[in-house]
Amino acid sequence: MVKAVSCFKRRSGMGVDEFQAYWRTRHPEVVTRLPGVRRYVQSHARPAGYAKGEPVYDGIAEVWFDDTAAMRALRDTSEMAAVQADEARFIDRSTMGLLITDDHVVTDGAMPPSPVKGVGFVRRRPDMSVEDFQRHWLTVHGPLGAAIPGVRRYVQSHTRLAAYERGREPAWDGLALIWFDDSAALRAATATREWDRAKADDPNFLAPGAIAFIVTTEHVIVDGPWT
Repeated sequence: MVKAVSCFKRRSGMGVDEFQAYWRTRHPEVVTRLPGVRRYVQSHARPAGYAKGEPVYDGIAEVWFDDTAAMRALRDTSEMAAVQADEARFIDRSTMGLLITDDHVVTDGAMPPSPVKGVGFVRRRPDMSVEDFQRHWLTVHGPLGAAIPGVRRYVQSHTRLAAYERGREPAWDGLALIWFDDSAALRAATATREWDRAKADDPNFLAPGAIAFIVTTEHVIVDGPWT
């Protein structure tokens, strides 16, 4: 399986409630018509987070396909054109970023009915190769994150190596996805020694200041396989 992750901001002048309602109730109609979609999940930034200011993104959309050939087959199709036309109704398309990723499941525990999902956007240290970054993130940092109390699920979405061909640099080197029972469990986790140990490892593989984080509510639109 391969996953396409879109991150974006809402259209200028559009309220958060209006944006989220349109995204959840209207936009799936065109996305689910895309051939080859195996799973489709929206993660909306939680309204409480806006009290601290505008988040880096209003949310992310994750869409799973069997392989990259299935994704490439969507180019120039009427179904993809319909998705892009509808995006312009509620998304500021100039803010959109797209990552093609491989998921690595670090922790896969039992999930409550309505968990909180943290989404971390990460960028590697500039002196570190992509391969070394991905190896450290998964094999060294992964166990540190898995040890944090209250983590129900922890997935690393690594940007595919093909994104770096011909010297290209994607907006992010990957996303860290962590699920907790609720906001209180997430807040409690940030006060633990295990959280501090994981944060202390950040300089070993992440660029200084090159991480963004949003707290979201997840909405599963197409409930198919995700690995």
